[in-house]
Amino acid sequence: MHHLLWEILDNAVDEAMAGYAKNITVILHPDNSATVIDDGRGIPVDIHPKVGKPTVEVVFTVLGAGGKFEKKAYKYSGGLHGVGASVVNALSEWLIAEVYRDGKIYRQEYRRGKPITSLEVVGKTKRRGTKVTFKPDPEIFGNKKFKFDIVDRRVRELAYLNPGVRFKLIDERLKKEVEYKFDKGIEELVRHLAEIKEPLFNKVIRIQGEKDNVLIDIAFQYVRDYRELIESFVNNIKTVDGGTHVSGFRSGLTKAVNRVVDSLKLTKELKESFTGEDLREGLVAVVSVKVPNPQFEGQTKGKLGNPEVKRITESVVYEYLVNFFDKHRDILRAIVEKAIEAALARKAAQKAKELVRRKSPLEDTTLPGKLADCSEKDPSKCELFLVEGDSAGGSAKQGRDRRTQAVLPLRGKIINVEKVRLDKVLSNDEIKAITSALGCGIGDSINLKNLRYHKIIIMTDADTDGSHIRTLLLTFFFRFMKPLIENGHVYIALPPLYRVRKGKKDFYIKDDEELEKFLKEEVIYKNGKLHLGNGKILTEGELLFFLNRSEELEEAYRSLKAKISDEELLNAVIGLGLEIEKMGDKNYVESKLETLKQSLGERFFFKIAKEEDKDLYKIVAMDKDTYDVYEINSDLVDSVAYEVLCKEANNIKFPLIFEVGGKSVEITHFGEIKEKILSTAKGTLEIQRYKGLGEMNPEQLWETTMNPKTRRLMRVTIEDAAEADEIFSILMGENVEPRRRFIAKYAKEVRNLDI
Repeated sequence: MHHLLWEILDNAVDEAMAGYAKNITVILHPDNSATVIDDGRGIPVDIHPKVGKPTVEVVFTVLGAGGKFEKKAYKYSGGLHGVGASVVNALSEWLIAEVYRDGKIYRQEYRRGKPITSLEVVGKTKRRGTKVTFKPDPEIFGNKKFKFDIVDRRVRELAYLNPGVRFKLIDERLKKEVEYKFDKGIEELVRHLAEIKEPLFNKVIRIQGEKDNVLIDIAFQYVRDYRELIESFVNNIKTVDGGTHVSGFRSGLTKAVNRVVDSLKLTKELKESFTGEDLREGLVAVVSVKVPNPQFEGQTKGKLGNPEVKRITESVVYEYLVNFFDKHRDILRAIVEKAIEAALARKAAQKAKELVRRKSPLEDTTLPGKLADCSEKDPSKCELFLVEGDSAGGSAKQGRDRRTQAVLPLRGKIINVEKVRLDKVLSNDEIKAITSALGCGIGDSINLKNLRYHKIIIMTDADTDGSHIRTLLLTFFFRFMKPLIENGHVYIALPPLYRVRKGKKDFYIKDDEELEKFLKEEVIYKNGKLHLGNGKILTEGELLFFLNRSEELEEAYRSLKAKISDEELLNAVIGLGLEIEKMGDKNYVESKLETLKQSLGERFFFKIAKEEDKDLYKIVAMDKDTYDVYEINSDLVDSVAYEVLCKEANNIKFPLIFEVGGKSVEITHFGEIKEKILSTAKGTLEIQRYKGLGEMNPEQLWETTMNPKTRRLMRVTIEDAAEADEIFSILMGENVEPRRRFIAKYAKEVRNLDI
C-alpha cells in the first residue's frame, strides 16, 4: 500500500529533480487517506491533442500517458509518471487532484479510477504546483494503515538525495510533524551513518561527475568498524541489491588506492596489492547515480543492470581519487593502515574458514559432538533448533521429531560479533558448532546449496538472558550469514508465555493479548455478571459487548484526565452532565457549582469565572492541599469525549459490581472497568507465567514450541538493511554514547521490563 504513496511522491520529486519544485509536503490523514503537495509547474490542464480530454485527467486514467514518456519532460525520472498515477487512482477508493496553474485552482475527483466530476476551476491562487489526495481502497488493502515510520524513512531518504529541497511530513493521526532539508545532500547522510561508528578522519570524500549523460554523486568515509555499509540509489530509487553503479565505485576505489600506494611504496609488509575486500572494511558510502534509461533486475528495482554505468562510475571514481589521494596523504595513510589490518585478518580468517567448511551437506564427519541430528537427508524438510542451555536442550532432544528435527544446545553466551573480526568470530566454540552444523560456509564464501537445514529456529527463554542470546545470534546471522535471513531460513520460536489451568484442563497461552481473549471467552462470557447501578444485570454477549466498548470509554476518559488529572473531581464533573448550550447561563452554572460543593467542598475551593473571548462561564477548582488548579471550561464540556461519557454515566449509573467464580469487585469510574473485570476473572484461574524453556517437560515443549501443527514461529526478515545495520551497531557496538541516546529515546515505550 505504501507503494501507492511512493508513486505520487516520486512524481513530485521528479519536478524537483528537473529544477521546478523546492517544497514537497506529505500529509497522512485520520481516515487513512494521504496527500502529496509540490510547488512545481502543476500537471498540464489543457486538452490532450490525441485523447480530447484535459491532460491531468489523462494522466490519472490512462496507463502510460504521463510526462515521463515524453523524453523532453524528464531527463532522469524515478517515478512512473502516468503509469504510477493511473494505477494509484485505480487502486484508490477515491482520489482528488488539484492543480495550481496560471493563477487558477483546478480540481477533479475520481472514484476507483473513474472521474466523477469534470475538471473544474474552483478558485484563484498565486501558488503553482500539484496536490493529490487519495485513499487506498479498503476492498483491496483491507485494514492496512500508512505507517509513520515507513513514510518518514522514505521522505528523509529523498531529502538527502535532493539537496536544497524542503520535505515536510505531517501525521494528523499522531499530531506529529517533521521537516527535512539537507543542503549538502548525501554528504550529510554519510555523516549520519558514520557518526555512531567513530570515523577514521573528519572529511567526507565527495565525488561528483557526469559522463555520457550519467550523473555520478558519491560520498564516503571510513570508520573504526569491520564491515562495509553502502547505500545505493538510481534516480532516487533505492537499489537494495546494489548493481553496476556500486561495482563501479568499488573497483574504482580499489584501483585508485593500489595505484597511489604502489607509487609511494606504502605496503612493503603486505607484499601484494589490496583486494576489494580489504578496502571494504569500515567503508561507509552512499552511491547515487542518475541514468536516463535505467535497466533494473527484477520488478522491485532492487539491482541496477546497465553495464555502461559500471564503466562510467569506475572511471569517474578512479580519476578523482588518484588526484585526491595525491593531495591528501594523511587520509590515504589512514585508509591504508586500516586496509593492511583487514588484509592480515582476511588471511587469518581464510585459514579459520577452512576449519569449519563442510565438504558436502550429507557428510556428518565434521558435525559438532553436541548436535542431535535428524535422520532426514532432504534439507528442505529439516529443521535445526538452536536451544539456549543444556537443560532445555535435553528436553528438546527428547521431545523432538527425530526424523526431521535436529537440536544444537548452546552453552553460555556466544561472542558479540559486532566487536570483533571474522577470524576471532570463527575461533568461538559456539560459532564453530553452528557453522559446522549448517554446513554452508560463512561470510563471502557462503553457499546455500550446501545448507543442511532450511529452517534454523532460535529457541531461547522469555527472560532477559534469553533475549540477549537471541540478539547475539541474530547479530551473527545478520553480519556473517545474511543470505540465510534474506532467503527466509531463520526463525524465532515463540514459546507460550502462560499455562492456564481451568478445572482439570491446561491451556497454553502465547501472550497477553491471547490471555485477555481467553479470559473474555472462557471466564467472563460463560460465568460473569455485571450489576449496573440502574438495576440491570449484563451477562454473556451483552457483558462482552460492554467490556469491549469500555476500551473506547477508557480512551475518552484518559483524554479528559489530561485536562483534569484528579480522578475524584473528574468523576464528579462527568456526573454533572454539563451542556455547552447552557454554559452562558450564570444561574445554570451556579446550580452545578453547588452540586460540586456538596460532594467535594472539603477538598476544593470553587469559583465561577468568565471565559476569555467567549460569552460563557467556567468553574475553577483549586485543591486545598496541593493548590493545583483545574478549569471546567468550554474546551472540556464541548468535547466529544465528555458528551459520550456523560451520556453513558447517566445510562449505567456508577458504582457497578462485577461477579465471577465466587469473587466480586466494585467499579467506580470509566478508567477502571476493563482492568478490574479482567483482574477479577484472572483470580478464578491458576495461571503460570513461563520464564524459561527448562520449566517445560519434553512433552510440553513438543506440544507448545516444536510441533509444526501447534507451534508459533516468527520468520526473521530485513525490511531496511541500512536501518538494521544502524540498530545493530548502536545496540551491540563498542560506542556507548549512541546506545545511551537510543535507550533514553525509547525508554518510555518499554513494556514488561524484566529487572
